[in-house]
Amino acid sequence: MSAHTAAAHPHPHVHDRAPDEPRRPWTTFGLMIAAQVMVVLDVSVVNVALPSIGRGLHLSAADYQWTISAYVLLSGGLLLLGGRIADLLNRRGAFLTGVGLFTAASLASALAQAPWELIASRAAQGAGAALLTPAALSIIMTAYAGRQRQTALAAWGTVGSLGIAAGVLFGGVLTSALGWRAVFFINVPIGIAVVLGTLRTVDRGAAQPGALRRLDVPGALTLVTGLLALVLGIEAIRSAGWTAPRTWVPLAAAAVLLTAFARLERRAADPLVPPATWRIRSLVSASAVMAGITGVVVGAVFLTSLYLQTVTGASPVVAGLEFLPLAGALTLGATAASQAIGHLGARPLILGGLVVLAGGVLLLAASAGGTSYAADVLPGFLLVGAGVGPVFVAIAMAAMGDVPAESSGLASGLMMTRHEIGAALGVAGLTAVAGTLTTSAGLIDGYGRAFTVTTGVVAALFLLTLVAVPGGKPAPGTAAGHGHGAHGHGHGH
Repeated sequence: MSAHTAAAHPHPHVHDRAPDEPRRPWTTFGLMIAAQVMVVLDVSVVNVALPSIGRGLHLSAADYQWTISAYVLLSGGLLLLGGRIADLLNRRGAFLTGVGLFTAASLASALAQAPWELIASRAAQGAGAALLTPAALSIIMTAYAGRQRQTALAAWGTVGSLGIAAGVLFGGVLTSALGWRAVFFINVPIGIAVVLGTLRTVDRGAAQPGALRRLDVPGALTLVTGLLALVLGIEAIRSAGWTAPRTWVPLAAAAVLLTAFARLERRAADPLVPPATWRIRSLVSASAVMAGITGVVVGAVFLTSLYLQTVTGASPVVAGLEFLPLAGALTLGATAASQAIGHLGARPLILGGLVVLAGGVLLLAASAGGTSYAADVLPGFLLVGAGVGPVFVAIAMAAMGDVPAESSGLASGLMMTRHEIGAALGVAGLTAVAGTLTTSAGLIDGYGRAFTVTTGVVAALFLLTLVAVPGGKPAPGTAAGHGHGAHGHGHGH
């Protein structure tokens, strides 16, 4: 769920329709979910296609990383602004603009002839996703009530959770059958159909008075440019070293811009995130752990996708199938955690999940260089999935535990933003540690090194959870229950 989209409707079941009021047709929901499926699948689809894209466009290690990072940075950095635009200006207009931008950028990605063209169009896709996702959820919240709204929100969360499995498999099939450009072309007819359907079925809606003045555009732009500078600096560590101007200039710029963002937020009449939100300890600490864990998982999927195809010689379809046990273990772990969390509370589940995850990451590091999927990759995958599933569920619960119900939409938007930003930093950080990703020998060496460092990151997250995340069990009636599906789309990365 995105920023502000649920804030106006914190309890989906409160506004039940009268028994005699007619049910709304599911057409609107179908259009919204079709658009969201494109967004959810996009990162994991591209992960599997990356080696083919790399050969086709002669990508460097930095280009590989930016193909993923450009998308998640723009979608994460602009997400809160996208939520505000949907709320204040016009939900339908924001949705149509987002889908239009995403579709046009998908076409540009499919037609790219040089790495910079692909990276620029991936960034535009991310910006489209940041507009599209909160507006779609907002339209669902206003179009449906009662049981229908509950069903719609449950389906929305499920689409997110299935993203990782569906995306890697779908990406593998498309890449093997039709070539890598097909993973982008497929979005074009879907996007056009969604735009035409939305124009026919979704009400126009109206902007709030003075809405443009209430948009914190300077804050959003400062945040995005600060994050881009940070990722540029992290990437340059690998290629140029710590002392090169290419490294420290963007890192210094990032520090200045992100500090400026914090100051702008304090002074803005309508900041992207109200100041009171930063005082909710459970939300701030759990969303920091969320950023770290997403970085670990997305970085691991990114590197392993390259490893499976470059070192073990898997085709894109086989690589897609080889990710399914990871998705299955994640889903089983999340399901078990959902059952156990009422008895154990969130923090013990996060800590336990991190221990299992660390074991999986260590196994992957130890087996670098092995060419057998069953012996060298699968055991680590199963442990990573079994560890991450409970962590995702418990973090959502811990984060939302002290959030008042009327702020649950904003809080889940903040979580989803941390999720996307964590993904970008994770891919950049692991790429910087791994080094050369374009040769088999370089990848074997870098794979082991990256996963050894990742173990240290997981240990730091364990300490952060122990020190900062509140321990208690969720109290009945808090917003905790809203958290889990709220940012579900993230698993697809």
